[in-house]
Amino acid sequence: MKNILVYSDRPESAAELVSAGQLIAAATGGTLRALSVNAPDLSAFLAARGIDVLEVRAAGDPVTDAAQMAAALREAADRSDAGVILLSSGRRGKEIAGRLAQEIGAGCLTDVGRLDVVAGRITGVRYALGGATEVFQAVATDRQVLALRPGVFPEAPEGTPGSVQSLDVQLPAPRVRLRAVNAKAGDGADIEKAEVLVVVGQGLAEQGELALAERIARGLGGEVACTKPVATDRRWLPEDRIVGLSGKTCRPSLALLLGVSGQVQFTVGIRDAVTIVAVNRDDQAPVASLSDYFLPADLKAVLPELAGKFPGP
Repeated sequence: MKNILVYSDRPESAAELVSAGQLIAAATGGTLRALSVNAPDLSAFLAARGIDVLEVRAAGDPVTDAAQMAAALREAADRSDAGVILLSSGRRGKEIAGRLAQEIGAGCLTDVGRLDVVAGRITGVRYALGGATEVFQAVATDRQVLALRPGVFPEAPEGTPGSVQSLDVQLPAPRVRLRAVNAKAGDGADIEKAEVLVVVGQGLAEQGELALAERIARGLGGEVACTKPVATDRRWLPEDRIVGLSGKTCRPSLALLLGVSGQVQFTVGIRDAVTIVAVNRDDQAPVASLSDYFLPADLKAVLPELAGKFPGP
């Protein structure tokens, strides 16, 4: 079983999985397919990226039920002779990955940030010890389920259109009833795609100073992001602005880090930025070694002066 099957209900994540699947297919000679469930627009989106799509039309809303999705993936993998199933390593993706692996007797890796394929052997690279080191792991079973971290693989571009084929599957009775959908709190900023990020840490003394950071970000055509404690402890920004192991992986052209100490849990989400500039009064802080340019200074003095270079609201 050397074929590859990918699934995510989010187009951007699915396109990333297609990119990773193409990497494996090129090295192993396998055929890459995607699964789409009750989502004709997603089917068309994926087919436009040059792969064949297995489209399931099922009653109810199986996408919200991890057990039903694992069953759909099992059948799709069996029908397409897929030995490698790629999922997105979000909360639901990891739950589905575990269920699917148990059902098909496969080994499973989640939070995979890089793939190496040598002589047909796939090695997944993951962070360990809170992001302080990397481990290289391979699944020993014939079939393998790999959940890849969102945002680390490029989205596959459009290519010669693939086909969309209907797939009938037998799903178990639903154990989840969708009663309502409430959008997660956030303000719509997409820090993963921002070319410029102004990232604030606990070095900011007061919430009022956020306005200065936002002014700088606006002047540079970027977005404001933050470390985890700023969102979860202080609640100054929504959680979808968190950079790092508990948040998002970002690759901006410019990252301006204000009052960020540079713990490994944070740096894994920003270290691929093209240029990193940091301001911190502690010149021994880990962020100093991470940065291309480091200014050892008090934010209380720097922030108003820097914000003053840009027009106000």
